[in-house]
Amino acid sequence: MRSTITAGGRTRSFTVIGEVDGSDDRALVLVFHGSKQNGEVHRRFTGGALDHLAAENRAVVVYLDGFRGNWNDARAESSFPARREQMDDVAFARAVVDSVRRSHRVDARKVVGVGYSNGGQMIFRLIHEAPELLTGAVVVAATMPDRSGFLGPFSETSDRPIPVTLVAGTADRIVPYGGGRMAWWARLMFKVAGVALSAAATAEYFARRNGITAAPTVAPLPASPGAGRRPRMEETTYREPGRPPVILYTVHGGGHTIPGAKRAPAPLGRTGADRRIEEIVLETLGALDRSA
Repeated sequence: MRSTITAGGRTRSFTVIGEVDGSDDRALVLVFHGSKQNGEVHRRFTGGALDHLAAENRAVVVYLDGFRGNWNDARAESSFPARREQMDDVAFARAVVDSVRRSHRVDARKVVGVGYSNGGQMIFRLIHEAPELLTGAVVVAATMPDRSGFLGPFSETSDRPIPVTLVAGTADRIVPYGGGRMAWWARLMFKVAGVALSAAATAEYFARRNGITAAPTVAPLPASPGAGRRPRMEETTYREPGRPPVILYTVHGGGHTIPGAKRAPAPLGRTGADRRIEEIVLETLGALDRSA
């Protein structure tokens, strides 16, 4: 169901997947697309993988539409139209949550943001600027800007820690796994600059925010059935009793892609499948259930 809403003085659009009525413990999953996409394009990009959560009555899934293909994220050196026109995407996200909570039966304690690339950067902004909004986060193909390049309140402590899962490919040509600056052509194409943390440093940052001091555990994931020559995935987990976990899935040889059954277009690189995006979101929901 495609809907519109007024937020930040603009008419914005989003698509809701899921029945109006359902179990009291259904989650609300907010999906933020990547640059040069919208919600429907992103939905096709993943083969509708997250729609399965709605079909199984596990969640109501909402695909939000950015402004002219982008989100006004918290990177100081973003220069696409959403930034130049100062779109209030935090207000938009809040308005969508309020609207769907009125129209659909969902559990207010289970609001998970899922973001890819620029959408992942928007999740970082929401975690820092609207800490009451999300209770869990999944970020794919995005790493935190460094302190000087982040417009939000960069802080290694939080009064509202939440489970955070990151997915990063070691061969991502757009977002370097090891951090630093994007390649010149990527900066030009996506109108973004600045220095980013590595995937590992991003995971460490969120672990510190969650008050986790224990060393992480690292383990390879079992190969998914029929994986063939798909890139293998490794799980790094920061966990401590009483603290929301932080997980980093490293896709060895993976590109700027979302793990799942559907492969991304070849220019974006290889796609992992040992842990699919819908399974990763379900893991996050499981962490919320255990903390309830």
